[in-house]
Amino acid sequence: MVKTTIAQKATPWYVLNSPEIGGAFHDFYEACLNEGVLDRKTKELLALALASVFRCPHCTESHIKAALEAGVSKEEITEALLIAAVEGAGTQLAWTSETYLKYLSTPGKK
Repeated sequence: MVKTTIAQKATPWYVLNSPEIGGAFHDFYEACLNEGVLDRKTKELLALALASVFRCPHCTESHIKAALEAGVSKEEITEALLIAAVEGAGTQLAWTSETYLKYLSTPGKK
């Protein structure tokens, strides 16, 4: 369920169904994406990379659009997504290495 506000922005379902906690979360979300020590371009690239690694299609699309609006180039978006992909693959390998070594390694070899 989505409700349109005066500013023509949709109120998220979690705010409608839990105004106190949902509203606080939404305020925190908005505050994180506002310019601060990091500029908006950097924040959108970070959010995009994380959305991609966490495999959220809606979030990825939303942050690509916001990144473009913030002045991020197609090439910068591509590079951020590639960095996210390689980091995701690297962390997957690191996460599985302990189990691999425990069950599949030759004693004395890694």
